[in-house]
Amino acid sequence: MGDHTDDVELLSNLIAVARRNGADAADAVLARGISISQTVRLGETELMEREEGQDLGLRVLVGKKQAIVSSTDLGADALAEIVERAVAMARAVPEDPYCGLADPADLCTQFGDVDAADPLEPEQAELERQAQICEAAALAVQGVTNSEGASANWDASRMSLVASNGFSGERRSTRRGIGVSVIAGEGTEMETDYDFTYAVYGEDLEDAAAVGTRAGDRTVKRLNPRKVETTQVPVIFDNRVSGGLLGHLAGAISGSAIARGTSFLKDKMGEKLFADGIRIVDDPHRLRGLRSRPFDGEGIAPQRRNIIEDGVLTGWFLDLSTARQLGLETTGNAVRGTSAPPSPSPANFYMEAGNISPEAMIGEIDDGFYVTSLMGHGVNPVTGDYSRGASGFWIENGVLAYPVSELTVAGNLTDMYRKLTPADDLTFRYGTDAPTLRVDGLTVAGAGG
Repeated sequence: MGDHTDDVELLSNLIAVARRNGADAADAVLARGISISQTVRLGETELMEREEGQDLGLRVLVGKKQAIVSSTDLGADALAEIVERAVAMARAVPEDPYCGLADPADLCTQFGDVDAADPLEPEQAELERQAQICEAAALAVQGVTNSEGASANWDASRMSLVASNGFSGERRSTRRGIGVSVIAGEGTEMETDYDFTYAVYGEDLEDAAAVGTRAGDRTVKRLNPRKVETTQVPVIFDNRVSGGLLGHLAGAISGSAIARGTSFLKDKMGEKLFADGIRIVDDPHRLRGLRSRPFDGEGIAPQRRNIIEDGVLTGWFLDLSTARQLGLETTGNAVRGTSAPPSPSPANFYMEAGNISPEAMIGEIDDGFYVTSLMGHGVNPVTGDYSRGASGFWIENGVLAYPVSELTVAGNLTDMYRKLTPADDLTFRYGTDAPTLRVDGLTVAGAGG
């Protein structure tokens, strides 16, 4: 992926040219990446890919005006063109009173090691072997009738950020994954499900055969789903889908939504949103975390924060712009692409585990819904109203009695957060993660309308 020193020199020179051409300030980011993927179906190779790419973004500021131009061409002529275009655009756009680089005194100067990059690049043959093992284990489960394919992949990226305020930094990261999706049943009575494992380091992946077996078991258990009448019951969200409830929280406490006044939590700072003892953490320093970072997209040092402490909302996710709009300080949550200004986003965002097992949680319910799959994006960010398609299993007398599908789960996130109980099975799978969660009193709409 080239040499970091060369990338820093390239970006530094680009910024110097932008300053000579009339920019008052500038920053530039260069992202380089490699990805390898191997897909098999029914034991045969379907797709084998290796891609390498690069993308550069230049942001220039002229007074309180800013513009961003990106390019995948790093040739001298192309770079000269994007400088000229960026400065011209910045002079022509309306003023943004909140834009601007960080004060040099606030910049991150010591980059902690978050161990976010595995130095070992897997061989294509190893990825193929893992995909085949995973699929074979899924197909070996009795009742599985076909495969939609298994894949194994690896990608590595390096991001260099340089700014005219004196910041210069590099972040490296890798991702490795194995997954499979299979089919059970025949004709109109078919069901499909999947499973996967995903990690920064290959050695932290789950066993490929175990992933495949679990995918097969999940799929077979979905056969012959029933419908249920509309009712109000406790709902348990499996830890494969429970992180979505945290994702909605992250969106609602983003500085962008708060500054626009478009969040149902805009007036809830310092208020109790969850039950006693609930803690939700944003941790940019988690070793081998999927979203770990030693500095944010504006060169600020990020901090581990308890966003929810003993049920109470303690803060927003802020970058420099939204912090200025709200009269606050940045929280070091800026993320930066190559074609848009920085914006606030969480790092490794998760709810700490509770003290009850999912099995015990199910065992306490006489009549309820265990959700294993969610569809759609039916959440109103202004009101917090929640309505999503769902499938899973109906709970009767403390056990998963039979599969159900084509249901809708509805409620309001404010009420749902207050009634939420976490299980003890937190797994770091996505970057926004939660254990299995129980929420009482939700409306489950079924065939009864």
